[in-house]
Amino acid sequence: MSTPSTPPVPDPPGTPIPAVSARPLLSDADFNSVLGTILTNNPGMSIEMGGRIITQALAFVATAASKPGRAMTPSRVVDEGWHTLILHTGLYYRLCARFGNFVHHIPEQPDPARHDQAVIDRTTALIEAAGYAVDRDLWRGPEDTLVSVAASCQHSDDSGPIVIIPKPKG
Repeated sequence: MSTPSTPPVPDPPGTPIPAVSARPLLSDADFNSVLGTILTNNPGMSIEMGGRIITQALAFVATAASKPGRAMTPSRVVDEGWHTLILHTGLYYRLCARFGNFVHHIPEQPDPARHDQAVIDRTTALIEAAGYAVDRDLWRGPEDTLVSVAASCQHSDDSGPIVIIPKPKG
């Protein structure tokens, strides 16, 4: 004879969703392929750091593709991961399609004078609201040297670092 189980108590409205890693968005084979590219492009980068960067780039792309019309921009370090994902065109296309919109990359030359931390903070808040964990060490300003990356690209304001296709109506 079984005893009745107590039904789960739902979380109250407004309870934050626990953040999860974006790592499972790629199969192991795809993740390792992208990891190999980022390590090749950044000699001396540890496997662990390469994985962290790719994971944050996945969270960034997934959030941007699922939130058209929201101005977002990656940090200098996360942009390196985004570049690496883009190099894997089929994988990148499928990732964007999975979230409903293709996220185009429009590079800008680095200029620390254009850096606006408020834009980065808004981006990380959107990523967290989408349920992904944010690795704060990878979202620092362009002058930060904690993580060295090869990319010479920066996105610093709302003037077009991301183009969502199709463009949102309204």
